[in-house]
Amino acid sequence: MSTVLAAEAGSTTARNLTITLFLIFVAITLAITVWASRQTKTATDFYAGGRSFSGFQNGMAIGGDYMSAASFLGIAGIIALYGYDGFLYSIGFLVAWLVALLLVAELLRNSGRYTMADVLAFRMRQRPVRTAAAVSTITVSIFYLLAQMVGAGALVALLLGIKPGTTFLGMDADTAKVATIILVGALMIIYVTVGGMKGTTYVQIVKAFLLMTGAIVMTLLVLAHYKFNLSSLLGDAAKQSGKGSAFLEPGLRYGVETPGDALKTFYSKMDLLSLGIALVLGTAGLPHILIRFYTVPTAKAARKSVLWAIGIIGTFYLLTLALGFGAAALVGGQAITAQDKAGNTAAPQLAEALGIKFLGGDLGGATLLAIIAAVAFATILAVVAGLTLASSSSLAHDFYANVIKNGQASERQEVNVARISALVIGAIAIVLSIFAQSLNVAFLVALAFAVAASGNLPAILYSLFWKRFNTSGAVWAIYGGLLAAVVLVFFSPVVSGAPTAMFPEHDWHWFPLSNPGIISIPFGFLCGWIGTLVSKEHDEEKYAELEVRALTGAGAH
Repeated sequence: MSTVLAAEAGSTTARNLTITLFLIFVAITLAITVWASRQTKTATDFYAGGRSFSGFQNGMAIGGDYMSAASFLGIAGIIALYGYDGFLYSIGFLVAWLVALLLVAELLRNSGRYTMADVLAFRMRQRPVRTAAAVSTITVSIFYLLAQMVGAGALVALLLGIKPGTTFLGMDADTAKVATIILVGALMIIYVTVGGMKGTTYVQIVKAFLLMTGAIVMTLLVLAHYKFNLSSLLGDAAKQSGKGSAFLEPGLRYGVETPGDALKTFYSKMDLLSLGIALVLGTAGLPHILIRFYTVPTAKAARKSVLWAIGIIGTFYLLTLALGFGAAALVGGQAITAQDKAGNTAAPQLAEALGIKFLGGDLGGATLLAIIAAVAFATILAVVAGLTLASSSSLAHDFYANVIKNGQASERQEVNVARISALVIGAIAIVLSIFAQSLNVAFLVALAFAVAASGNLPAILYSLFWKRFNTSGAVWAIYGGLLAAVVLVFFSPVVSGAPTAMFPEHDWHWFPLSNPGIISIPFGFLCGWIGTLVSKEHDEEKYAELEVRALTGAGAH
């Protein structure tokens, strides 16, 4: 009886402590946002933070933008449940940065102004290209926003101790998750509409520092528990996972060999390849990452910021190994899936276990859980703010100012439209997130990467490197890749026909792979190539001007 009372006291303390820490973080970030709003006087301030950030600051902010709920909650969860196969996400997300650094970072910074479409529209007809870019940016951002909101819902259910069958403030687990998704959506809309890029960047810098600190502390505690013996950590993880030695070998989730069914085996291996391609190529097409390159004053600072980002992100993804295997060893696969089927709460559950061990008793567990959960909240809020800013900027700058108003909108009108857009996009993301709660957040982000690599990347690369490329090619590449990716996801086991699908009770799937990248990315490039050849439009002078600008920064804003 006394043990039960102690546990209840511990969970109440965790609840109170978490809510307090979360409110403190929200208060600090809102204060930063209000301060930033006073510095935001022009469109350049709102969209690009006045181009006033150093390479290190922007590197931290890129890290803050990139290390999302998918990185912290999703990857740790996938490693905790699937071992070796989960690590593919860490590797893929990291390698993707090399593509971004080598192919697009500096060239994009030199060629554009506020959004990805500034580069695409430079040597083409403005209206069709900017419209396509705005559609693509919003689609990718909404896929990515789903992942963050789903992570927030799972996290709150754990923090408030809400399991199926229990209630909090009269809400059951499902209602509490929905309430959280709405709260996170409301906060992100405030960050963007009030603070613009300056406020969002400072929130991301604070969050990157907190997340790195939390991950390093947890990793050191996991290693200290095993006396820095990796072999015994992995052995324990395999034992507690319930999968035995298969946990440490490839083939648990991807590339699964199905005896007697060659087709199923082939599809599983193709899914692995598709995921790898999407992860590696996706970053260079992500709108909320691309707009970060415009916040620095020079191309050199853009390069430096990507190098800082690679260092910060690379270190973090190495730490996810310790977090994932640590969660498998100290929490156990069964306890993780009992709290959240997709494994999204593995890292916070590990924090609770480490707190009980190192800080003593349930109160220690509650304290560390509360701190890590507040950090995870910070992560979600910072990333959703960046995403909403990217999509609202594109709607206002590309679609409203350059398509509807034909370049005649005032800066004030443009920024007002960006703020209204943030409200609308936030509302759409909130509604869709309520239906996607059964999916792992790292997996959801992989879908966003596939959509970005299918629609945006072909248009960006062709625009920067192919002299013959024209308006028709850009529009075909964006719509073709985007449509292929979204249609294939809709008819895949992700949406219907599987126990973990968004609509598990329905089945309309005919596409066998979970990630469409292997089909939709080449299709996007093919559409861009065909679209270019069917049009006679051709402007070599404009390409030469873009090339000089991209390589030197001459004439860039």
